[in-house]
Amino acid sequence: MTRHHKIEIIPAILPSDFREILEKADLVKGFTKTIQIDICDGHFVPSFTWPYIKHDDSYERMLHEEDGLPFWKELDYEFDLMVDHPEKIIEDWVMVGATRIVIHAEAKGDVVGAINALGGRVEVGLAFNIDTDIVIPASVKESLDGLSCIDFIQLMGIDRVGYQGQKFDEKVIEKIKSTKTKYPNIPISIDGAVSLETAPRLIAAGANRLVIGSAIFETDNPIDAVMRFKTL
Repeated sequence: MTRHHKIEIIPAILPSDFREILEKADLVKGFTKTIQIDICDGHFVPSFTWPYIKHDDSYERMLHEEDGLPFWKELDYEFDLMVDHPEKIIEDWVMVGATRIVIHAEAKGDVVGAINALGGRVEVGLAFNIDTDIVIPASVKESLDGLSCIDFIQLMGIDRVGYQGQKFDEKVIEKIKSTKTKYPNIPISIDGAVSLETAPRLIAAGANRLVIGSAIFETDNPIDAVMRFKTL
């Protein structure tokens, strides 16, 4: 089975609190299908985000099914877990309502176990930092269609992950090409420093998905920004 090449634009939120998710999701709902929420635990990366920054009980309410993600009938949510020991928290994010979960290859803990536990339940992405070799571990199980439980690979286009507005790292262009050669049937998502200037080169190199934070939400018109990316 071959997964088809299709460019997907995914607005990204690095939330200081739940209100930021609500406000930014409200800006782009109806113009995008999926939003990525960056989750930082302060260990895998130095920065903290919601829900590790505690302002309210929004996370706990979703865990207990007392509340849901904003506009959950209109939006799918991709959670980029920039955390150590992802195997300890993945069930919580499934409960919260994740459609996709991204796990980082460099994280401490049982990365493969977390991937295998998620396979077939939600879409699973394996993220690699700019200087990490792209290798899907042999111990990652296969799903029913004979493909790896990895539904997509996420390449970081920046050196310093966990922060928006970082400088684009040129090395990611060749990394996309080599990853596409090595794993031709697995979609490639690019996260970090994606802009209207860098996006055409990323697409030409073989990227299928563009995860975009600052270039959407730090503009005067986020909807216009989304639509401009969709025309690329």
